[in-house]
Amino acid sequence: MLEKHRENEVHVDKVEQGPASSIAFGLERLGLIAVRAPILSCIVLLALIVGAVFGIHRIKIDDSLSQLFRSDTREFKQYEDVTKKFPAEEFDVLVVVEGKTLLARNNLEKLRDFVTDLQLVEGTRGLVSLFSARQAPAPGKLPAALFPAELPQGADYDKFIETVKNNEIIRGKLLSEDGTLALIVLSLDPEVVASSKLTKTVGDIRALMKEDLSETGLNVQLSGVPVMQLEIRNAVERDGLTYNILGILAGCIIAIVFFRKVSFMIAAAFPPMIAILLALGALGWANFNLNMFLNVMTPLIMVISFSDSMQLTFAARDRLIAGQDKFTAFKNAVLVVGPACVLTHGTAGISFIALQFSSSDLIRKFGEAGLAATVIALVAVLSLVPVFGVLFVRNEKVFAVKFQGADAGVQALRNFCYWIAVRMVGRPGLFSLIAVLFVGGLGVIYANLEPRYRLADQVPDKRQAVAASDRLDAKLTGANPVNVLVVFPKGQSLYSPETLQTIAEVHATVEKAAGVGNVWSLETLRRWLAEKAGSADVATLKEYVSVIPEHLVRRFIDAEQDAVVVAGRVPDKDSSQLLPIVDKLDTELDAVRKKHPGYEVAVTGLAAIAARNSASMIEKLNRGLTIEFALVAIFIGLAFRSWVVMFACILPGIFPVVMSGTVLWAMGEGLQFASVVALTVSFGLGLSATIHFLNRLRLESKPGVGSALAVERATVLVGPALILTTVVLACGLVVTVFSDLPSLRLFGWLSAFSMVMALVADLFILRPTAMWLINLHARLQGTDKPAI
Repeated sequence: MLEKHRENEVHVDKVEQGPASSIAFGLERLGLIAVRAPILSCIVLLALIVGAVFGIHRIKIDDSLSQLFRSDTREFKQYEDVTKKFPAEEFDVLVVVEGKTLLARNNLEKLRDFVTDLQLVEGTRGLVSLFSARQAPAPGKLPAALFPAELPQGADYDKFIETVKNNEIIRGKLLSEDGTLALIVLSLDPEVVASSKLTKTVGDIRALMKEDLSETGLNVQLSGVPVMQLEIRNAVERDGLTYNILGILAGCIIAIVFFRKVSFMIAAAFPPMIAILLALGALGWANFNLNMFLNVMTPLIMVISFSDSMQLTFAARDRLIAGQDKFTAFKNAVLVVGPACVLTHGTAGISFIALQFSSSDLIRKFGEAGLAATVIALVAVLSLVPVFGVLFVRNEKVFAVKFQGADAGVQALRNFCYWIAVRMVGRPGLFSLIAVLFVGGLGVIYANLEPRYRLADQVPDKRQAVAASDRLDAKLTGANPVNVLVVFPKGQSLYSPETLQTIAEVHATVEKAAGVGNVWSLETLRRWLAEKAGSADVATLKEYVSVIPEHLVRRFIDAEQDAVVVAGRVPDKDSSQLLPIVDKLDTELDAVRKKHPGYEVAVTGLAAIAARNSASMIEKLNRGLTIEFALVAIFIGLAFRSWVVMFACILPGIFPVVMSGTVLWAMGEGLQFASVVALTVSFGLGLSATIHFLNRLRLESKPGVGSALAVERATVLVGPALILTTVVLACGLVVTVFSDLPSLRLFGWLSAFSMVMALVADLFILRPTAMWLINLHARLQGTDKPAI
């Protein structure tokens, strides 16, 4: 075995005389331009870095909860139109107050004081709470407040509380049936929600919570779209810093441990870091917004670029040990390994292009950003590895003598790779058959994965918003709005008899719908007036609407008075559970549509959009991944000009995806947006190891060299770098487990697992499959001419 290793080390010098045609069509020679003038290149690089820093400061955060479903579809445009006409829910802070002593007299007094103080918070437009309820109005007079200035005591207080709990306006809407949970809806100014002022406003609300209610023993939490957006915003900013620091540290530590020279650590680890900086700067100048997917761009750039920088550095290091000077060593490393680097970035680019088939603007933008980052990373790595190598590597001859006989770490990895290669090429047909059956079985499991989506997966689950929403789900039928938009035909006014009848029928239908609760609309006021005031005439209804605060009226009646909304709420369930509720409600509303032709009645709201679109969007992405398998295989086969390569890369490419899907199935999970995007990207990135091995095998495959020996040599030469880069890449991705965002945690660990499985596939599936196909090619052609 040691003799074979020595042959491989000497063989490094001769391999440059291998195949003349480049699998990258000569694009790898871009890396030789900068090394011709390394000092000038560094000056240009410094200028680019300065520009990138300014670009990064231009990046803004997109914290919209609807960003995943933003598209040109009719449903989303309708949802946007509703949010503009009825600007309420996206600006509501939900204050959830809970406790068994909620309605105790002292606690109720302090809660009322808290509600009064909330109205003074800067940026507040108004609020709705149980204290907003009114008594039955006397004829000709406005109704008095349900809660008197001085609360009664003793038995009178107990009777009063029963009255409160049975009040039709607040029961089951602002106060739970058991009287242990109260909801306060605080409406904020839209300008505050869209700006950095939101941090101060939410901070002021939290300060009042502590000041007014800390001694009550009540549990107080915040939820609502503005709070969720703020938590997303903070999580994205915090995660970006975490990913940068931990990912860079992982790369530097592993590089210095195995190379044992700072100069090689710089050559291997600094280009990916600079690629991150340049890519993020370019995205900033291109006006990309940072969101839950673009936030993983940092570890993805590290993944894309670090693998190739390690391969280039390893190749140059082997040539220096073999006696070449540093200029020649890094030049030859670019010429030999560079084509594979171009091809790996090409396959990663195809993965990002595949995301363009999504109907989600967010995912398409992620694909565009990933493609741009891939191009930048390729140029940075090909150019900077040789430049840094030439500038920082010193005393090549001393280095060569020192490491020729004392390279224990890398030698141990080579011994391990050789041990695997010998066993894999021993019985290639058997191992290939096992691989086909195993991957096929996993593929069946993967095909049975179902789409999954929950709104809470976009929001930090270690913060208050999700916990507060869960309590609303449990006590007040849910925190997620499902709205029914009613648009009047021309000639019909808000107060015309048919319009009011249509609203009443829609309201009744939504109330009866299973799974929907907390229903509010103009009909709620009309019913209350009819029951309490004994008056259902239009004039009385108009009078009461005119005295209600403007921000409350706009929740249900648009400014032009040509449309209304009937608002309900549903729990935050998986979209597969919400879709039947939404579809059934939509079907039941057909009766209203037929009875009142001309009136547009549509079920909308973020929960409805998510329930309807998430499954189809995930399925489209998954189908795009299937198409990507074929496209990437054809692309690699054409680049290598070999059908053997095309078929050899299919099983190793599919294995990480179906294995990851099997893990999701075993965990009881389905395919979420984060998981299918992670698998799509990881497929392209995971093929890096396959391409580097096949490129090396191509160079080793010559007439007179047995296929088994060529596979063994290729494995020993590229294997150590593949193992090290996989460890680094997995570490760079797995740092996302520190995120508060469930979707990012899923993306991170699943991508890291996929990378490890890609290495397993490269070592245990690719070798025997390639060996078997090479032998098949030789039998079909009747020649020992290399098949690759």
